Amino acid sequence: MDALLIAEGSVVAEIGAAGGWFTVRLAQRVGQNGKVYAEDIQPEMIEAINRRAQRENLTNVKPILGAARDPRLPNGLDAVLIVEVYREMDDPVELLKKVARALKPQGRIGIVDFTAGGGGPGPAPEERVSPETEIRAAEAAGLQLIKREDVPPFMFLLVFGRRT
Repeated sequence: MDALLIAEGSVVAEIGAAGGWFTVRLAQRVGQNGKVYAEDIQPEMIEAINRRAQRENLTNVKPILGAARDPRLPNGLDAVLIVEVYREMDDPVELLKKVARALKPQGRIGIVDFTAGGGGPGPAPEERVSPETEIRAAEAAGLQLIKREDVPPFMFLLVFGRRT
């Protein structure tokens, strides 16, 4: 979250939020003056996020039922977090273009994924996508790489901003 400059009052989104593990942490980080849009394309995940937000009294979480190529995010986002879902995207370039349009001019996108070499938990090695592939897709979507970082022992973080 630090790499994405997420702070109290930020307006952020998570793509592929699933059950909301990161959504909860984002909601705590942005506080009551911030907002978290928790996007998923599966209605049952949206229901799970709604239940979790109610159970944990997170009034700053708004679930969004997205589509495979359009997350349906509102404009004006400070940051978007995409964790372990790149390999499931139907058209990463198209989706990332739509995410980029939702960002504020200085907004950031963070992609966290498993290293392509395998090892550890996560998807099978043949299902993993290299950071270079993800960088090429983001650049094709009009984004520029700001930061690339290994997250030992099995993951990496890519941070992008809009191309200037």
